[in-house]
Amino acid sequence: MARKIVWTGLTLLFVAALVFFLGFADLLSDELSPWIGTLPNDPHKAALAIMKQAPVIVHLPYLVRLAYGNNVSAVDLETRMPGHVDIPRLRKGRVGGFFWSAYVGCANPEEEGKDFTDATWIVRDTLEQIDVARELISKYPDTFQLTTTSREVEVAISNGKIASLIGIEGAHQLGNSIAALRQYYALGVRYVTLTHICHNAFADSCGYLPGIKPLHHGLSSFGRLLIDEMNRLGVLVDLSHTSDDTASQAILYSKAPVIWSHSSAREVHDVPRNVPDKVLRLIGKAENQNDAVVMVNFSPFFIADEGMANVQAVADHVEHIANITGKAHVGIGSDFDGIGDTPTGLEDVSKYPDLIAELITRGWNKVEIAGLTGDNLLRILKGAEKTARHMQAVGTAPIYDLYPKRPDLPLRQDDL
Repeated sequence: MARKIVWTGLTLLFVAALVFFLGFADLLSDELSPWIGTLPNDPHKAALAIMKQAPVIVHLPYLVRLAYGNNVSAVDLETRMPGHVDIPRLRKGRVGGFFWSAYVGCANPEEEGKDFTDATWIVRDTLEQIDVARELISKYPDTFQLTTTSREVEVAISNGKIASLIGIEGAHQLGNSIAALRQYYALGVRYVTLTHICHNAFADSCGYLPGIKPLHHGLSSFGRLLIDEMNRLGVLVDLSHTSDDTASQAILYSKAPVIWSHSSAREVHDVPRNVPDKVLRLIGKAENQNDAVVMVNFSPFFIADEGMANVQAVADHVEHIANITGKAHVGIGSDFDGIGDTPTGLEDVSKYPDLIAELITRGWNKVEIAGLTGDNLLRILKGAEKTARHMQAVGTAPIYDLYPKRPDLPLRQDDL
């Protein structure tokens, strides 16, 4: 009888506690919320609570080449840097991982020629940027960890490190060579943007301002071969900077999911670099769609009219993309240290929680926020890895085709 009374009392106590937490949890202090599995009432504290478990994964170029001449020994990321990024601000912003963008600008059209065949120093410069990224990662082993797979990203974050992936921001950096892609992959590159602000041998760019004339009207035949090899290796196809035709063709041609590493919504702010709704509607898992994530760019020029870019405006882009594609297909790209100006309230990487707080006030829950800050991107990376494993398992051969307009190879019979 005594045992029955005890169990009855415990049951009633549990029911009473459950009713209280369900009905009156909003009356509890923010300090108690983590202990009972609820979010604090204060949106900023709620953002920090979520980001402790789901830190943001973003796309961040860097200024080491221009500001320091690639002299890694002159860079002190543990003190305040002149741009938007350093280790104290990365930690404050709850950054759990980011892409080191090994970016080199487009060549002078007069120097490379109309068929992109004249020699430039772009491949050399790209190798230098990959080297800088790897050396900076190695310089701060307590903070950064070089990662090349989704599993390595998850392990790095769980160990309190900032997972560091490497990307190439423009296929012009391949020197018209698919073989160069394979060597970049061996050095740790895990995404390649098909274009930057210039057309290249593989695909058409959207340029920077309206009016750029198409060259291939989307992908070239050589560009399709590039995507085939990216899919076989497990390199993410990045469609930021591409023309609408390139993006529409590439998302449906790729066997693997794709990304936009730093692009916003054209319906919210009409500039060529933003993604139009007709392309956003190609994102999904239905027929004539492909899985993708659009990682929102913070550049004020891409966000709003002059003087109007702020946290709320950036959140408008996030929400518009989510409304068209679903919240599983949007992420944070920012482009800090790759942009000059910043939105009001998002001045550097330490401000990410303010964006998350804004979205919480708009009704985003912790699962959706976790997707935005990193889980959505990790899903895409895992999808690309799965595609690569399958293609390699069935014996898909590497692509050895040469750029058809290349003048030096293959040699003619008379030259042998």
